[in-house]
Amino acid sequence: MNSFPLDDIKVISLEQAVAAPFASRQLAELGARVIKVERPKVGDFARNYDDTVQGLSANFVWLNHSKESLTLDIKSDDGKKILHKLLETADVLIQNLIPGAIERLGFSDEFLKKNYPQLIICHISGYGRNGSFANKKAYDLLIQCEAGLTSITGSPETPSKCGVSIADIAAGMYAYTGILTSIINRYKTNRGGVIEISMLESLAEWMKFPALYVNHSEKKLGRIGSSHFSIYPYGPFKCGDDKVVMIGIQNEREWAQFCTNILRDISLIENDKFKTNSLRSKNRKILEEIIIKKLSDQKRDDVISELDNANIANARVNDLYEFWNHYQLKERNRWTDVSSENGLLKTLIPPVTADSFNTKISKIPSLGEHSQKILNEIHYDKQQIFEFSKKGVI
Repeated sequence: MNSFPLDDIKVISLEQAVAAPFASRQLAELGARVIKVERPKVGDFARNYDDTVQGLSANFVWLNHSKESLTLDIKSDDGKKILHKLLETADVLIQNLIPGAIERLGFSDEFLKKNYPQLIICHISGYGRNGSFANKKAYDLLIQCEAGLTSITGSPETPSKCGVSIADIAAGMYAYTGILTSIINRYKTNRGGVIEISMLESLAEWMKFPALYVNHSEKKLGRIGSSHFSIYPYGPFKCGDDKVVMIGIQNEREWAQFCTNILRDISLIENDKFKTNSLRSKNRKILEEIIIKKLSDQKRDDVISELDNANIANARVNDLYEFWNHYQLKERNRWTDVSSENGLLKTLIPPVTADSFNTKISKIPSLGEHSQKILNEIHYDKQQIFEFSKKGVI
């Protein structure tokens, strides 16, 4: 029988959308027992974003394998009693409900710490639980805007969002690592505690480099698509077959290699317009024309072969079909199947590869799939469970 690092950890997650489900899924992959508390009949609203993955939502499939689903009306008196019983033996409570909801239900930090001193309580919100933005709606794109990300993403004409829910993902990652840290700390103190993560502050951490650059210089970062704002050439270039290659020149040695082996013009190495990165960045339009002209009669695969031979960083600009079939992922056996109510689905295994512990991927739960089993464990009998179902508690 396989053992996992978090075998003895029980997580109750009042979760929805992305941030909290992403955190709890990663705990589940390390063996934690994650009980996902969902609204009766409706469930996590992410279940209904779309039906593209064999009738299931792509978002829900991504974030919710290896969990148990308990439907529970936590606003009802019976639902609150059930939640209390679950917390008696829980190690972690995660919640990303709307601001103030958990307190209005009677589960304040003070109450939880007093009654469940072992419990690690993780709050995830958009802007934090105090301050003038505390009650402001906080969707991922809105956080990207507030954090300044859209000001440096996109084309000069159009501010653009990141193509994935980056603020949610950042918050989910910090919730995950914060919970792991709290588990370690609990071994030292024998007590749980409260941790708080906001989407804004999580993404703000990732924005510090461009913010430092701007606020400590007289330069304003423009939106330059996929190119780098301070390094050049570092960006996408179209080849003769209309496919795009990403080229990254990081230092003067690579610049010399690029001029010699790709542009085949060594006079450019010490050219007064290009001999340093600052000059290349300043004169990027001129240099871009030179590079595009040189690549215009070559196929992308041939260009990549030359770049690889010259030890110059490069990448194919893949679409999602090409990513899905990436041979590096296949060669490293990163793909597996996960079961669901609609059959087996292709998914990636967790990105951390370890020789000292296992990770797990188990079924994506159907709505309320584990409700009866979980209620049985906390000593509710068949008749009580029937009554809960009849009243809409589960």
